[in-house]
This record gives sequence, C-alpha cells and structure tokens, in this order.
Amino acid sequence: MDAHKAVEQAALAARATVPGLASVPDQRLDHALRAMAEHLGLHADEVLRANAEDMRAARADGVQDALLDRLRLDDARLSAIAGQLRALADVPAEPSRRTIRELPGGLRLEERRRPVGVIGANFEARPNVVVDIASQFVKSRNAGVLRTGSAAIRSAIALADTVIAPSLDQAGLDPAMIQLVRVPGQDSARALVSQPGLIPLVILRGSGDSTRALAAEAARHGVRTMAHADGGAVLYLDAAADPVLSERLIETSLDRLGVCNRLNLLLVHPDRWDSLVPLTVTLLDRLGIAASLPPHAHPLGHEWALDSGHEATVTIAPADGPRAAAILANEETSGLAAAIVTADPAAAAEFLAAYAGTGAFWNATTRLLDGFKLFSVPETGINIDAVPGPRGPVTFRDLYLRQFVVTPS
Repeated sequence: MDAHKAVEQAALAARATVPGLASVPDQRLDHALRAMAEHLGLHADEVLRANAEDMRAARADGVQDALLDRLRLDDARLSAIAGQLRALADVPAEPSRRTIRELPGGLRLEERRRPVGVIGANFEARPNVVVDIASQFVKSRNAGVLRTGSAAIRSAIALADTVIAPSLDQAGLDPAMIQLVRVPGQDSARALVSQPGLIPLVILRGSGDSTRALAAEAARHGVRTMAHADGGAVLYLDAAADPVLSERLIETSLDRLGVCNRLNLLLVHPDRWDSLVPLTVTLLDRLGIAASLPPHAHPLGHEWALDSGHEATVTIAPADGPRAAAILANEETSGLAAAIVTADPAAAAEFLAAYAGTGAFWNATTRLLDGFKLFSVPETGINIDAVPGPRGPVTFRDLYLRQFVVTPS
C-alpha cells in the first residue's frame, strides 16, 4: 500500500470511532490507561525483542549514540512509562463545561470543551512517545493517527499491537481509535499533513529542518500543526553564581544528550570567566563532552543534539550580565528554555523579566521543561510558537476546541 492510502485508511478508521467517544465515562478512559501500564509488564519481552531488532538495524545504519539512546527501551524505561500511565489515569478529567457569566435578557454564557476528533502525530524514533501520545489522545477523547521514524517501526508496532490495542479493547473502547501508520519513510509523514478533511491537526515532533518542512507542507494543505522542531537549552552563570550549584546543574542538564532541553549553550559572566570556565571544562571532560570555546566557528545557538557525531558538545560564551544573557538566549536560540544560576535575587529578576522563551528557570535545570516533570502528566511535545495558543509542554488539557454556548438562565 502506498503511504497516502495507508494514512487515509488509518484516518478513516480512527474517525469512525469518534462519535462514540463523547459518551464514554471518564472511568473507562482511565481504565484503558491502567490497562496499558499492565500490558507493558505482561508483554515486556515482546516489546524489548522488537526494540532490540530496531537497535541492531540502527547500529548497522551508523546511527550515533545520542539517537540510539532515544531509540532504546529497557525494563527501567518500560517501568517508567507504566508509572506515567498510572499517574495520568489518576489525574481528574477536565470539566467539559463552565459558566462564564450571565448575559442580559436572562441568558447564560457557557464555555464547553470539545475534542478535536482525529489528531495526527509525527514524531522522532522514540518508542516511548508512541505510548505517551496515545495516552494523551485517550485521556482527551480524541482518536489519533501516529507515525514514527522508521528506525523505531518494530518497537512501535509491538507497542501498538500488544499494549495499546488490547488495553482499549479491555476498557470497552474501540481499538481502532489509535492508529499506527506502518508504511515507513518520509512519504507517510507528508501524507499525514496533507489530508485536512480527515486529520485537521497534526502534532509534529522531530529534528530541525525535517519538522519545519513538514509544518510548511501542512500549511500548504490547510492542516494546523503544533510543531516542536528546535530545542537547545541555555544556562547562564551569573556573577553571583555558586560554583558547586553551577557544577551540579551543568551535570544534571547533560544526563541525556539527545533531548531538546539538555544544556546546549553555557553563558558565563566575564567576572567569573577565569574561575568558572576551567572548572566547567574539567567537568565536561570527565563527562566525555567537548567544550566549544570562543572564537566559535558556528552560531552560538547551534543545537548540538541535532548535529550527528557532535552531540557530546556544549558551547561556552561570555554574557555581560543577566539582561545580556537573556537577550542572547532570545536572539541566538530557539527560545525553548533558559536558566540563571545566581544567589542575587535582583539578577534573577532581571534575567526572568528579559527572557521571552517557553521556560525560564532560576537555580534549576532546564531538563524540568517536560510535561511529566512539570505537571506529572505525559506530554505530546513542547510547543515554542511565539503566538497565542498552547505553549510549553502540550498535554491532554490542550487537545480540545473551545465552544461558546448561550442558553436561557
């Protein structure tokens, strides 16, 4: 089957389940999530075998370590996914309606939340995202069409067939509500963003240029997107930075190199350059990470997580004060996340007021910019658009349409 036909059939199958979702009790939706957690344990061997095949194929194709880390599943990661599913099941459902105000003439204005219907999701070769996004769709009463990077296709199929589908069936839901596109390659990604009548909204996650190209293709077809193409977090060591805390935050911000909210650009106040930079370089060397020091042969915001073979790199540059650091982060990076390390509240306030990105942190790691770490809810992705709408970690609470209803009081 060609990619366009595969996506069309998946979307039609998903759409057929939409009318029945509105009346499903919240408890059944949560039961499906708990069943997914249970099936992850019951079918762990099958999932891990499929993932091992994906890993072998990826290594043979020369995939670098940071991307292999995204692809890899193990017992600990399956356990963490299951824990997130149970936590999501325990989150109270969002109210479907609320009264805004009384209108003249004995009328009442209500706001209602309606599911989108069918939502698409295109994401990088990270098998855990299959379950993360499926769970968000279930919780928000949306059907979904999922498409992952080809490197993760075996893992994704195992998760769809042994975890997601049987769990939906166990909860009395139609398993067809969550579809996985099984035709590998970029043609299926383009097909996902080209069918507005079937899939009006697509969540795009991935790496830089490819995701931006899909967003442009979606716009050409009239498909709305929530795109997460760029990352690269910033950490600024202020004149009043504690060296011990600075080292701890640098290290905790580099626990995984293939993720968007890892430390990418380290800015240092000139008064602390001579004392902190040598310590930082020593720390990075111990962690197996290269320091890119001035003068730089690349833009300051160059995202190392997307630079195959150079992921284990951090750019270090001077910044003349909190405001200057914030402006550098605004102008040179994607605007995902930035943090200041300082014991000076005035410096922190100046930095936080000037930084316009999605997540701003004081004496905390930018790795916290994550749906589960911030809200105890898995995310579909992180939206960094500088326009009104869902921004930051996008969760099930964002996957609704507002409807205004006026009725007699």
